[in-house]
Amino acid sequence: MPVVSLFYGIRIIFYYEDHSPPHFHAEYAGNKALIDIINCTVIKSALPKKQLKLVLAWTELHKDELMQNWDLAKNNENLLQIDPLR
Repeated sequence: MPVVSLFYGIRIIFYYEDHSPPHFHAEYAGNKALIDIINCTVIKSALPKKQLKLVLAWTELHKDELMQNWDLAKNNENLLQIDPLR
């Protein structure tokens, strides 16, 4: 479970050979979310509202890089680090 970005205590994680649709996992203080990359929407979330808003804003900024990592993960290749939200 490679962490590709970390900001404000939020970890952005990909799992190799994960199921469709293209998504990533976000974790904050034991709370988790699944975020759809293509639509920049929430699939499932237990994140606090503030952190979820940060994750969705970050997703919009890094959609292309997230899709690139999705493709890399599907092929069991090394993932790229993505700049954190600042």
